[in-house]
Amino acid sequence: MEQIEKFRQETREWLEANCPPSMRTPMTNEDDTVWGGRKATYENPEAKLWLDRMASRGWTVPTWPKAYGGGGLSKEENQVLSSELRRIKARPPLSSFGIWMLGPALLEYASEEQKQKFLPPIVRGEIRWCQGYSEPGAGSDLAGLQTKAEDKGDHYLVNGQKIWTSYADKADWIFCLVRTDSTKKHDGISFLLFDMATPGVEARPISMISGASPFCETFFTDVKVPKENLVGELNKGWTIAKRLLQHERDMISGMGLGSGVGSSASLESLAKDYFGESNGKVASAALREHIAQQKMDGKAFALTLQRTAEEAKAGHAVGAASSIFKYYGTELNKRRYELMLEIMGTKGLGWTGEGFTDQEIGVTRSWLRSKGNSIEGGTSEVQLNVVAKRVLGLPD
Repeated sequence: MEQIEKFRQETREWLEANCPPSMRTPMTNEDDTVWGGRKATYENPEAKLWLDRMASRGWTVPTWPKAYGGGGLSKEENQVLSSELRRIKARPPLSSFGIWMLGPALLEYASEEQKQKFLPPIVRGEIRWCQGYSEPGAGSDLAGLQTKAEDKGDHYLVNGQKIWTSYADKADWIFCLVRTDSTKKHDGISFLLFDMATPGVEARPISMISGASPFCETFFTDVKVPKENLVGELNKGWTIAKRLLQHERDMISGMGLGSGVGSSASLESLAKDYFGESNGKVASAALREHIAQQKMDGKAFALTLQRTAEEAKAGHAVGAASSIFKYYGTELNKRRYELMLEIMGTKGLGWTGEGFTDQEIGVTRSWLRSKGNSIEGGTSEVQLNVVAKRVLGLPD
């Protein structure tokens, strides 16, 4: 206990000295998110400074091994770091599919050479990754994918198409599922890594109802991928794909806890702005009840996630929990934005122009964006099917 308190004091002192003032303010728009990568630009120089300082300690991924650039913190130390970051309202130094999805899979399945090559740049925010999974004819039935990788001796030749590839037009590298054996379904898939600057790779943004274009169609035409970029065994990529999807669903589940740019304002402060306050409380009793229910649901969800994570570290099988969490987190996030729009009333109709604040426009667009949560990372229908089969034992 004494050692943990010493770590807390040292962490608090370091954060006070190294977290820039503007990194202790809420993010107000998508441009505030730091994704890193070769194409990254920083309108606020303090965002890059904060990233570099945290990465120098491995604290962009506090629990990853120090051998790969991580912080090497214990569970208890990581909890202390998280609480101290919340205390000063620090922004995340880095948002990264490499951290949320690819990194954990590499730690489990990659060779030592691959870990040394790919993990440290993820920690430092030097490489931005995207995910090549879904295809026009292989969405819910992902194992039906047809993007092919042919063995050409010293390299694979990749041809095919992916869709809903998040930020493919901004990414540096892709982790991609490809078919290496057309005679089998699940057992004919492999997991490849390659540079998006490789000749033959083309990403085309898809416009969404929110006005943003985070998703892309991605085309591969005779793309040469070195053999050493195969992760795991040939034709055994489905095992890696399933594990990575668990990490992706865990990440999407976290949106239900109020993460994301559009939710930077608390429900209470938003309600006070539009309904006023009485004795320090939101003036509307009915609205207070709705906010309290949302907070209780979020707190219960957070504690359940924490309990399950601790059980997993203790060796207990998680099973279909990631599907349960992905579904519930999705619905919780959608309800949160519905409540925010209800609070804002006619101010929730803003899209652009005068008469609406940046926060109001941001909430409205984030509300529309939240609808995509029920599709990405496996549709809600897929998650319910998983729960029905693996938890409830219902027949196909």
